[in-house]
Amino acid sequence: KKLFAKFPSLSSIANSPLSSIKSQLKSVNYYKTKSKNVKAAAQYLLKHHGGKIPNTMEELVKIPGVGRKTANLIINEIYKKPSITVDTHVHRISNVLGLVRTKTPHQTELALMKIAPRKYWSQINRLFVLWGKEIRGRDKKKLLEKLKED
Repeated sequence: KKLFAKFPSLSSIANSPLSSIKSQLKSVNYYKTKSKNVKAAAQYLLKHHGGKIPNTMEELVKIPGVGRKTANLIINEIYKKPSITVDTHVHRISNVLGLVRTKTPHQTELALMKIAPRKYWSQINRLFVLWGKEIRGRDKKKLLEKLKED
C-alpha cells in the first residue's frame, strides 16, 4: 500500500530513483532485491507489453523478479485460469504425504498437474498453506495421523 500510495503508476515506479522505492519497501523482507525487481519489472512491462501484464507463463517469467510461483498466482488470480501455485508449503506437504516424489517446486507443479483434477488446481495452494500452517512442526507420523483425522 505504501509503495502504490507514492507511486500510483508503472511509469512513476519505472522513472523513480531506486532509493525512493527502497524507502517505501524497507519494512518488507529482502527489500533491496525486491526494490530492484519492482523497478526493473515496471520498466520491462512498459517497454515490452505497453504497461499490461501478460497472461502466459512464458511471458510472465521474463519479467524481472517473476518466477513460476508468482506467474501461476497471476494466471490464477488475475486471469482466472486454472494453475497450481507451488510454494514451499505445497512442495513440502505434497512430498511428505507421498502425493509426489519431487526435488523442486517446478517438478511438484508438473506432478500435481498430472494427478489433481484441473477444477481443483487453483485451490491447492490455499488449502495446503492453511493446512501446513496448522500442523507446522509436526513430524511425518503426526502429519499422517492428522490427515486421517481430517
